[in-house]
Amino acid sequence: MKDYIPYHQLPEGNIPEPVTIYGPGVRLWHWVNALLVVVLGVTGYFIGVPPPSALGDTSSLYIMGWIRFLHLAAGYLFALLAVARLWLTFVEKGISHQLFLPAIWRAEWYRGFVRQVQWNFLLPVQPARYVGLNPLGNIAMLLCYVLPGFVIIVTGFAMYAEVTGHDSWQYMLFGWVTSIFGNTMDLHIVHRLAMWLMVGFALVHIYIAVREDVLSRQTMISSMLSGERQYRR
Repeated sequence: MKDYIPYHQLPEGNIPEPVTIYGPGVRLWHWVNALLVVVLGVTGYFIGVPPPSALGDTSSLYIMGWIRFLHLAAGYLFALLAVARLWLTFVEKGISHQLFLPAIWRAEWYRGFVRQVQWNFLLPVQPARYVGLNPLGNIAMLLCYVLPGFVIIVTGFAMYAEVTGHDSWQYMLFGWVTSIFGNTMDLHIVHRLAMWLMVGFALVHIYIAVREDVLSRQTMISSMLSGERQYRR
């Protein structure tokens, strides 16, 4: 089956059969990862812009301590899930590989990319029905989620290595990262810029998913719950 099925190629009255595209591992990863992005974004913001001092004994309130703990715990889980998602590419069937490997060597992919850009600007009358990720979403996820996520993980562990010390495994694996940026401040800036890019992508991703579910007459949100893509008239 092709990656996308334009309406005009379908026989009159023929609706494609449902197709399973996401395994249980990818679906679980998606929703847990979405929660972690929220936790990382909120706690990371307050680490950079601390809340006002609270009244009372700070040792008993421990507000910044809990914020930092949640950020570090979510960061470790985010990194572990990134490794798990890469592993799922090889063990689960479906389209899990498309997150990391856009089919840019196929002319059909470029035609679908142009068509999807036009569709997002509401230029074509009819959308394409995709079995997997649409080409535009495919490249957007790679550039605005996968790569920024990698930068966040590497820079995050590099910043944590400064706290754990030179004899820690964090410093052994990621201590060299700070020297690339020259100083800790630039390292923090890159870390935060990557997070803001990911947050911006998440907002657009939610909008596009809801929009496609309604306008393209194919399931998007429910597909990440059931694993099955269905098509409607």
